[in-house]
Amino acid sequence: MNTIITSAIRNKQCISFNYDGYQRIIEPHAYGISSKGKELMRGFQTDGGHVSGHTDGWHLFSIEKITFLNLLDTNFSEQRDGYKRGDSTMSTIYAEL
Repeated sequence: MNTIITSAIRNKQCISFNYDGYQRIIEPHAYGISSKGKELMRGFQTDGGHVSGHTDGWHLFSIEKITFLNLLDTNFSEQRDGYKRGDSTMSTIYAEL
């Protein structure tokens, strides 16, 4: 289990990381395991690149593809619109808003 991600969710802190060749800034909302055993994180991207060209919005990230993960000093105050607790893509949830 990734302590940086769980801490970020618990404290509503933004994180940064590289994913698919793009640096991203994310507000993490849920972290857990899929039914196939993959570690996943659901987060709202506020800055950085994305393969689709859309920078802001909801994304599901495979933890194995994340590199250069950092906890930022930036906090967010509340969950984003469109978030639902109990993310259905995760069979086990370690942390969520």
